[in-house]
Amino acid sequence: MFDFNSFQQEPEIEEEDSNVLLSIGDLMSGLLMIFALLFVTVLVQLKDREQPRRVLIGTVVGAMKANNIKVEVNPETGDVTIQDKILFDQDSDELKPEGKIFLNQFIPEYSRVIFSDPSFDKEITRVVIEGHTSSTGDYDSNLELSLLRSLSVSKFIFSNELNFPTKSDLRQKIIAAGRGEMDANQQKDDAKDRKVTFRFQFRGEDSLQFFQENQSLQKNKP
Repeated sequence: MFDFNSFQQEPEIEEEDSNVLLSIGDLMSGLLMIFALLFVTVLVQLKDREQPRRVLIGTVVGAMKANNIKVEVNPETGDVTIQDKILFDQDSDELKPEGKIFLNQFIPEYSRVIFSDPSFDKEITRVVIEGHTSSTGDYDSNLELSLLRSLSVSKFIFSNELNFPTKSDLRQKIIAAGRGEMDANQQKDDAKDRKVTFRFQFRGEDSLQFFQENQSLQKNKP
């Protein structure tokens, strides 16, 4: 006689467990789809944001060339660099007469470009005037000189000696900063390191990081 007790049935997957597995799979698929949509959205937003910045930088380059203003414009960031010998005598933070003449040519055109299009104005949260030095000399003295020079440029821009239509608008964006020898070539004295840079700070950039970096210069002394 056949022993039914010896017959072993294969264990069956309960319907409830199967439903749980399907639910988890559906959930994971849904999350992946959400992440993919978010990723695409971010890429589109970044692309939309880059467009006015590229146009802005191109407009700055074109304006400088059209007006024969001798500056160096970084095609990626829009940084405008002026060699310090144009503006200052050696070891001095007092603007030379030639430096004032240069700023009288440069600033009105530079500011005009910034406020020539609402999208430019919207993208630029700050215009940072940075003073830079070479690595030659004392660290503290270089840091102080670079800051004093950037302040001298800023004060002149908003003095009665310089007038231009967008002066009050530019006042809301300008800040001055001293970088000293922080970005200089530490291996040799390079004249290119002694400069004043006008740098755009764009919407969405971490301004807190910028200020923390400047405040920590003393801690990073060599």
